[in-house]
Amino acid sequence: MSFGFTNPVYSFYERLLKREVLEGDAVEHVAIIQDGNRRYARQRGLSKVLGHSLGADTSEMVADWCLELGIKHLTLYAFSTENFEREEMEKRYLFELIKNKFIELNNSEKIHSNKVRVRAIGRVEMLPEDLQEEICRTEAATRTYGRMYLNVALAYGGQRELVDAARALACQVKAGKIRAEDVNEELIAMQLYPRDGIPVPKVDLIIRTGGETRTSNFLPWQANGNECAAYFCAPYWPEFRKIDFLRAIRVAQTRRSSQ
Repeated sequence: MSFGFTNPVYSFYERLLKREVLEGDAVEHVAIIQDGNRRYARQRGLSKVLGHSLGADTSEMVADWCLELGIKHLTLYAFSTENFEREEMEKRYLFELIKNKFIELNNSEKIHSNKVRVRAIGRVEMLPEDLQEEICRTEAATRTYGRMYLNVALAYGGQRELVDAARALACQVKAGKIRAEDVNEELIAMQLYPRDGIPVPKVDLIIRTGGETRTSNFLPWQANGNECAAYFCAPYWPEFRKIDFLRAIRVAQTRRSSQ
């Protein structure tokens, strides 16, 4: 049975799930692999770029849901290092779409009134210059906020993040700023993206849409070693619903309470 957004049964179930989630243990950090934009569009005879646009709308809704539930950190996998291999037209559209979303975030009353700090994590220097500029403006405009952190993974690869952190620490050791024996988990975390003094914390829950059951090199340091829950679901990202999100949160809570 399929529940539509206006279906009263859907609405009742959503309210029930939300109440259960709010009564459960707090989930601090949710990371999402937003998969299925292109497949969603292909199945419906739409253009790939429209699929990406619809997916961006879902990302905005999820950020709103996190504010509702008091989730402190949301990290969205928006563009991986592997995505640079896509065709030029699609990449140009994606970069323009992401740039416009950062402009919207910078001008959003909701972002500023709710004190949401927006950050890009990844090798941002690989992105087009105009996109880098908008990222810098939005980061600067929200730098003093801390009620919620919206981390957007761009030009991101988990293994590359660890390599970059190792190189940075090696340089500090070579320069005599730290000793090799001083390197610990805290120092490594401080060298991970975005290196602004506030590391992306350990992940409580990774969600992947689109029917895939792998984490695709996403936040390997932050997601491992702390019993992070993983929630894989069938809906493509543009059709991801609030009940899907609430179910995922409930899975993380259930896992935590059973430990």
